[in-house]
Amino acid sequence: MYSILNSLPPILLVDDDPVVLEISIAALQAEGIGNVQVLNDSRKIMPFLETTPVSLIILDLMMPHLTGLDLLPLLIRDYPHIPVIVMTSADDVDTAVYCIKAGAADYLTKPMEIERLLSSVQRALLLTELSRENTTLRDYLLNDCLQHPDAFDEIITSSKKMRAIFQYVEVVASSDQPVLITGQTGVGKELIARAIARLSGRKGAFVTVNAAGLDDTIFSDTLFGHKKGAFTGADQNREGLVSAAAGGTLFLDEIGDLSETSQIKLLRLIQEKEFYPTGSDLLKKTDARIIVATNHDLATQIPAGKFRKDLYYRLCSHRIHIPPLSERREDIPLLLDHFLEKAARALKKPQPKASREVTALLSTYNFDGNVRELHAMVFDAVARSNGGLVTLDCFVGLTRSELPAPDLTPLLPKKELGEALYAHFGRFPTIREVEDYLISTAMGLTNGNQRSAAMLLGIARQTLSKRLNNTAAGE
Repeated sequence: MYSILNSLPPILLVDDDPVVLEISIAALQAEGIGNVQVLNDSRKIMPFLETTPVSLIILDLMMPHLTGLDLLPLLIRDYPHIPVIVMTSADDVDTAVYCIKAGAADYLTKPMEIERLLSSVQRALLLTELSRENTTLRDYLLNDCLQHPDAFDEIITSSKKMRAIFQYVEVVASSDQPVLITGQTGVGKELIARAIARLSGRKGAFVTVNAAGLDDTIFSDTLFGHKKGAFTGADQNREGLVSAAAGGTLFLDEIGDLSETSQIKLLRLIQEKEFYPTGSDLLKKTDARIIVATNHDLATQIPAGKFRKDLYYRLCSHRIHIPPLSERREDIPLLLDHFLEKAARALKKPQPKASREVTALLSTYNFDGNVRELHAMVFDAVARSNGGLVTLDCFVGLTRSELPAPDLTPLLPKKELGEALYAHFGRFPTIREVEDYLISTAMGLTNGNQRSAAMLLGIARQTLSKRLNNTAAGE
């Protein structure tokens, strides 16, 4: 059972029978829920709730002084956000219907079935947590605020899309439910996972596993460990990484590459919070928070039989999609400066600056490898630079053929193209006038560097030089 009480107030048990209280507490503690408050006098409930927040109330209906039937309407009226599970020794259909209609989350009969109690508590707590997260997320989106901006210091961005992701991360970080992070290679999925771990309040380690290329045997041994003698060469017991992540976070990257057998084992780990080390029949439990990431579209892999539907939906409790760098180009100048500083420090060189043509051209480049590709390009360029300026010549392999056609529309008024032309020229321009305008703009962006301007314009340098000479000659 998911121990989500790490982030929720305690459960309140209300019953005048000490045996029932003892059994209920023991059952909850066995599932890792030790945050429980007890009242054996129903008259104390309302004063107790005025001063103490609770996440769930388990209420006996048949008590002296003030019955549960009397209390239930008052609880639903004054504390509608707290789910109430009612218990009674009377197996009466009419009473059950009355309680459910009055607003009870569930109805249990005595003698109590432990599994029934635990499943009812689990459902009620999950609803409480989801309600809390929805309320918090709504407040975040309305206020556009971050409570812990320092948790995202490793992520360099000014993107509104990324800020919305940060807000969602702050809401779900304390949840025990799994998180599915999707996005292209190199967008920073692990950085988001680390931010979640930092904000979760968990004291355990952040443990990473790259599942790409792992067959089921290696996957099982890596995660679950093995018992001595489990296979040839297993000369001693080995704890797996699930155990290493106890009290912390287990991050599984590239889970879209897992075999079906490994997917089944992962599903059990997430769903039941338990596992068997290889070669052992001793069941182990874990309280590690599980975060997974993939660059695959898992929904499209389900019909092809490459990914299990039940695992996919189990992972969808919290979903985060990180947009590619091409959808947040405003981050490129920030990342460029950040990587220039980082590279200079690593290479023990004075920090250089990027020339205007480098900034202009990189802002139009389609980074298939996203932030990771930009990081590698800048590090290599800094290593090749000799002075205080990183020029286009330092970027080996970055040629005109690899650059997309530049988008010059931001340089024009934000109107339809035809209207923009009229607004700039005062009339519809000739081809020669448009050519002159584009050449002048490209030369300005590149600080007069003909090679870089020619790359922006998509023409040969010799062609641009000839065009400039003709213009200077008045032709």
